[in-house]
Amino acid sequence: MKERTILHSDINCCYAAIEHLHHPELSGKPVAVGGNPEERHGIILTADYIAKKFGVKTGMPLWQAKQICPHLTILPPRMDLYLRFSRMAHEIYAEYTDLQEPYGIDESWLDVTDSASLKGDGYKIANEISRKMKKELGITVSIGVSFNKIFAKLGSDYKKPDAITTMYKEEYKQKAWSLPVKDLLYVGRSTEKKLARIGIHTIGELAQTQEKFLISQFGKVGSILWTFANGYDRSPVRRENVQAPIKSIGNGTTTPRDLENSEDVKIVLYILAESVATRLRENGFSCKVVEISIRNKELYSFTRQHKLSRATNITREIAEEAFRLFQANYDWRLPVRSVGVRASDLVADGYYEQLDLFTDVEQREKMKKMDETVDVIRKRFGFYSIQRGLMYQDRRLSAVNAREEHTVHPHSFF
Repeated sequence: MKERTILHSDINCCYAAIEHLHHPELSGKPVAVGGNPEERHGIILTADYIAKKFGVKTGMPLWQAKQICPHLTILPPRMDLYLRFSRMAHEIYAEYTDLQEPYGIDESWLDVTDSASLKGDGYKIANEISRKMKKELGITVSIGVSFNKIFAKLGSDYKKPDAITTMYKEEYKQKAWSLPVKDLLYVGRSTEKKLARIGIHTIGELAQTQEKFLISQFGKVGSILWTFANGYDRSPVRRENVQAPIKSIGNGTTTPRDLENSEDVKIVLYILAESVATRLRENGFSCKVVEISIRNKELYSFTRQHKLSRATNITREIAEEAFRLFQANYDWRLPVRSVGVRASDLVADGYYEQLDLFTDVEQREKMKKMDETVDVIRKRFGFYSIQRGLMYQDRRLSAVNAREEHTVHPHSFF
């Protein structure tokens, strides 16, 4: 079997690095991206290396980050901008391979096995990619070079920023096995603690433990981690242009007043669905799953989702599916306080799928063109220049600002 050459490219401090490009006045100053600095809620999504030296970490509450780094500049996330850079990075990767698998916005696995005869070995290709990212995009990447995806990612994490690390078969035991077991993909805090209780602290100790024993302690996950540690992972790198670089786009809001009936909920669901669908179209995605989250006046909450018969980024289809889910799952014993809509299982817009006899293709095209026309009008004249008639039923509810708060979720390995 031909030895594979797999790269894992990770944009260093992605969001913060991109913001530095657009805020040259912040050069040399600590910068982080996350939450809403004015309202002092939310968490740090990413911090630059200056902020990290002060102890600012991803997931840290904003107030805590400000305490340990008083001069920290916290910028709100601009997902559309980061997605644009992600797409440009993938255009650079495409010069070497079409086997690209995103792992979030800022990370990707690349199978360059078939490029080696023309472009040179994996290390040379990694160097070229690194140079092009600096020259063309103004950002740096850390790249791991290995024979499988797990050790390629371990290589990109091994040294940062702006570094290239090989994890070839003849060297991975020397480089990887001495690392703490938490550095291995999918060893979180809970698993790390469980492994420590049975005397496993390094990747090497995990690799040399009997697989059957690990299965007895962790079930199937034990076998997966043992496979990862020993370099036996053979999972393929997926071909590009099928899977989106993020898992989902969602939007939610706590409403300005309690929602008392289905018409109230429908207004808010349309507002949220409209903003989610707009983001999908702007970034060239469609979704195959619609999910809602509902919280009532006593803070009881639930989520429901449904897989669509065809991928969509049409506002009306997303909104109507969200409303159908709500009606099927809410009994109205209490008013509703908070609503969320999420589009997941994303694919590239134009994704090929077989239509059935009951699909009104012409009607769907009309709805899509109408949405695109609305997008153009709003870009030119502002968001409130054109509104759905539904929004005029309750001006207080329709004034909910659903344009600014968006959540994106990265892909998992599996």
